[in-house]
Amino acid sequence: MITEKEKKQTKSSADNGDFSPERITRLALQLSSKMDNAIKDIQKITFQSRILSLNAKVEAARAGEVGAAFSVVATEMGSLSQEISGLVENLEGEASKDFKEIAKINENISTNYRGLRLSDLALTNIDLIDRNLYERSCDVRWWATDNSLVDALTKKTPDAYDYASKRMGIILDAYTVYFDLVLCNPEGMIVANGRSDRYRSIGEDASRSKWFQEAMKCATGDDFGWGIVHRSPLVNNELALIYTTAVRENGDKYGNVIGALGIIFKFAALAQTIVETTPLSKEEKEKSRVCIVDEKGLVLADTHHRNLEDTIDFTGKFKLFETKKGFILAEYNNEKCCIAHAKAPGYETYTTGWHSLIIQTM
Repeated sequence: MITEKEKKQTKSSADNGDFSPERITRLALQLSSKMDNAIKDIQKITFQSRILSLNAKVEAARAGEVGAAFSVVATEMGSLSQEISGLVENLEGEASKDFKEIAKINENISTNYRGLRLSDLALTNIDLIDRNLYERSCDVRWWATDNSLVDALTKKTPDAYDYASKRMGIILDAYTVYFDLVLCNPEGMIVANGRSDRYRSIGEDASRSKWFQEAMKCATGDDFGWGIVHRSPLVNNELALIYTTAVRENGDKYGNVIGALGIIFKFAALAQTIVETTPLSKEEKEKSRVCIVDEKGLVLADTHHRNLEDTIDFTGKFKLFETKKGFILAEYNNEKCCIAHAKAPGYETYTTGWHSLIIQTM
């Protein structure tokens, strides 16, 4: 039976324009309950009619010839009652089939509703990351023109390097999203950093690092590079993402390259926070894994805290990764899951090219 509370919830949902699978389920259950009650009422009336027919036949038999006509009526009543009983049985069977079909349709609607909602949340996550990291590309290009950095790589004196370190420290005081800023000469040696009291990177050779090599490829001051998400030895193996660009003579956009600037971003503080604060209910969070992965599926941020330690894989992954946004039903870790996906949409001139996933058991 549908309770008065459930009826009020259904009416309230209808008034609010709620067409969710939950509301459809409530309506289907309410309709099923009403149908059951109606069938039971008909069966009760049919049973009473049969009893009345039998009693009428008994009385007609006692009356002899006088009750013969009444006996015919009683027989017809019995036949009618039996016919109604057959119709009720057919109605029960058809109703059962219809409600099974409704349940199947509702399951499909529920799956689509779930998949679309989760893929929207996945898109929001990766969009937030792309927009935030675009700012990092702006920061590195701007700070590479700072006079103290240009002077340090031009003069190449201890005092100039020391002043550059102090200047980068001031920048870091204002921009707390960074671990450190490091300045390299053209050979890749780090000659100054903003947190020299915390990170002993001065004198380290960064020439083989991807971020330094990307910096030296920059054709103009408008260009920038970035390395992979990694645990950087420059900042005590913290999870980091380094943005970089070339430092040029006089800070000019087209000046000769005299070194490189690397800004070491606190990646986990951004990406991990975003995946862990995805707006899911407590129940959903218990059966969901929210993560950011690269093009191969390597986990970069993860509610299961397997950053850089796990690769997400499932049947249909690469086909799903080709889409901008969507979802599939697939087996993951031996469970049937709804896997929602969104590819990095990019912001302005920048995109990570990463993928956002929400994997939720069905």
